[in-house]
Amino acid sequence: MTGARQQEPGAATGVTAPAGFRASGVRCGIRRAHPDLALVVSEVEAAAAAVFTRNQVQAAPIRLSAAALERSGGRARAVVINSGNANACTGAAGERAAERTARETARLLGVGADEVLVASTGVIGQRLPVGKLLAGLPKAVEALSGSGGAAAAEAILTTDTCIKQSVRRLGGNAGFVVGGMAKGSGMVHPDMATTLAFVTTDAAVEPAVLQAMLRRACDRSFNRITVDGDTSTNDMIAVLANGRAGVDAGRGEAAAWLEQGLTEVLVELARAVVRDGEGATRLIAIRVRGAASEDDALKVARTVSGSALVKTAVHGGDANWGRVVAAAGRSGVEIRPERLALRINGLEVLAPGFVSDFSEEEATRLLSLDEVEIELDLGDGAAEATAWTCDLSKEYIEINAHYRT
Repeated sequence: MTGARQQEPGAATGVTAPAGFRASGVRCGIRRAHPDLALVVSEVEAAAAAVFTRNQVQAAPIRLSAAALERSGGRARAVVINSGNANACTGAAGERAAERTARETARLLGVGADEVLVASTGVIGQRLPVGKLLAGLPKAVEALSGSGGAAAAEAILTTDTCIKQSVRRLGGNAGFVVGGMAKGSGMVHPDMATTLAFVTTDAAVEPAVLQAMLRRACDRSFNRITVDGDTSTNDMIAVLANGRAGVDAGRGEAAAWLEQGLTEVLVELARAVVRDGEGATRLIAIRVRGAASEDDALKVARTVSGSALVKTAVHGGDANWGRVVAAAGRSGVEIRPERLALRINGLEVLAPGFVSDFSEEEATRLLSLDEVEIELDLGDGAAEATAWTCDLSKEYIEINAHYRT
């Protein structure tokens, strides 16, 4: 068994890269002019795991999918996703719409209703036009294809500007594949899951083991990103493992590779979500080093990444390091300010003892790059952690001021 490799040019991408998965993306009419219904299907029963939003206001599909997984013992065959309508805060009508979606998908596929997970994304508080969705399901089933990953990835988008897919191949010809897709551009912040992401693998693994792997991988990926500090009512990450590769990845070396591949896929998807943040022009990595523990490093990184002042400073090309250290100081982690050091893409702008002597012109140039790394050294240990965010621009306000129009 060898380690995880990124996909080669021209290789299959997305949720249909692993063996035994088909997908489709079609338009059912929920959105005005874009594909809005995606379907991902395993040819055989798959182990399933998921994490859901911790927001107390949860959409009907979240509750339905969580209950279905519990009843099935962590087994599933399909995921159906609509965009353009969140089916959240819609009361009993929303619950019925989610149930009808699962039942009809199951009927068309010839599987049990509890083997179908449901997800929605879009405007909150508007009734889902379930008639349109149900009418579009036969078309989605008919369009299922082993090369349908990209179509599915397009159909789940809302304010996104591009599809987001990732694949890792592990162990060569005798190994297995992990593939995934995600959507997200706004309402993105760490809290169990942020945005929607769906991952498939042809490795074999028991649901409980897969669930534990997913939680750890999520903590190192989607729970380390933020765009605007808001978590959605619909956040969900689900993984299906159908075992078609014939590799037992529930223990030993293969298990380590599966968790690595799962983590790498989710990190790539999470970074893609931040890079495509609403109105964003830069991907920002907040790397905190020299912490007493990884938890401390992550707390500081998350606090800095969520600072609107830091995000706007990067957008304006202003190397205002005081905003970074001020955010670190309110993270809840005990720090020693006189030990802090800070670099922007390798340029030292602050040394211990509050020494700051750098070229503003060079700092501004570095802050204008597509990717910006802000490295903060706490000078208090050997632990480190990284969180990802994006800059905050005027376009973010424009997008969200007119989201429903």
